[in-house]
Amino acid sequence: MSINVTRTELNEAAKSLSIEADIDFDNFERFAQPLATALDCRVIETQWGADRHQWLLDFEGTVMQLNYEFYGDICWLSVENSSDVEVLAYLQTLLERSL
Repeated sequence: MSINVTRTELNEAAKSLSIEADIDFDNFERFAQPLATALDCRVIETQWGADRHQWLLDFEGTVMQLNYEFYGDICWLSVENSSDVEVLAYLQTLLERSL
């Protein structure tokens, strides 16, 4: 895996998986695309603004958002439904294998 993830943290209540990694805001796609590939996710849509990137991903029918905020240097995956938190837990195991 060509991404440099240093730590992950699952927050079931927030339906999110925090990802700590070496991320360059201006070249976010250099992190996000390999991450999506490593997690076997399909990129549905990408958006960005002055201080945030947001990608919509699909993992085997589960739609999730990959977010990165520049000012807080915060990256996370999130899902809408509580039942999809188990997908985040599975993806966390994949990421932790690369630590």
